[in-house]
Amino acid sequence: MSYCSKCGEELIEKELENEGMIPFCRQCGEYRFPMFNTAISAIVYHPEGDRIILIQQYGRKNNILVAGYVNRGESAEHTLIREVKEELGLDVIRYTFNASEFFEKSNTLMVNFACRVSSGDLSGVNTREVDFAGWYTPAEARDKILDHSLAEKFLLSWLDKQEYYKE
Repeated sequence: MSYCSKCGEELIEKELENEGMIPFCRQCGEYRFPMFNTAISAIVYHPEGDRIILIQQYGRKNNILVAGYVNRGESAEHTLIREVKEELGLDVIRYTFNASEFFEKSNTLMVNFACRVSSGDLSGVNTREVDFAGWYTPAEARDKILDHSLAEKFLLSWLDKQEYYKE
């Protein structure tokens, strides 16, 4: 961030106690903490808990997780429920936090959840947003998720934790 979001003045770096060097607006006399987007992604489980949904979007054949941006005034949990309903036409009945990571490419904090939905019926998939949606066993999902993606990192981390807790 190079300019103040309120007045447009060029920012300088200034020491803030317990925070380090933070962009500062001399005109407003205020620190301007970096702004970024927040989004969720979801590992969506079939009601029986034995399969995970992967989707394809925007004409790409890459298998990824359901994801979407958090709207102003919305919690990450509400975004999860809304995005699963909007993209898949499915209702989330249970969810838990998995992990989060900053995604530099889009200046976005990604918050990942694992959730279970009330139905396995994919007839309500929003074809304006999702080109393809399919159910996969966890082993199949491991193999089919887009290599070297944040979706893969979240999915593998989640599945590895599940295996660890089974022991």
